[in-house]
Amino acid sequence: MPHIITSLCLRDGACLDVCPSEAIVPGFPIAEWPWYFIDQDSCIDCGACVTECPLEAIFEEDEVPDAYEMSAGQGRAIFGQITVENGELVPTKYEGGEVVDLTPDIQVNYDFFEKGPGHDAAP
Repeated sequence: MPHIITSLCLRDGACLDVCPSEAIVPGFPIAEWPWYFIDQDSCIDCGACVTECPLEAIFEEDEVPDAYEMSAGQGRAIFGQITVENGELVPTKYEGGEVVDLTPDIQVNYDFFEKGPGHDAAP
């Protein structure tokens, strides 16, 4: 089953270091593609990235939650709601207890590889 990096990703980078197939790539430019993505054509579905991600942002595609409860101070890189300051992502922060649907992030991953970085229309 393919793995998906969700908008909980804040570019920690730990997943990059453990991916044996180098299937994880950063979205660029950050303002358009604020998190990392997994190239489904390169991914061997080993799950190493899932266990390494300190933000618990990576799920098997069929397990991406539609009712994820945010923790206090937890951030999320939502398109159209992020800012980039000095090249760094400034995510939307939560008070805690908010329930969010992460399933739209599945399509964002596929859109990234279909449209590629530097496309004209934001996802």
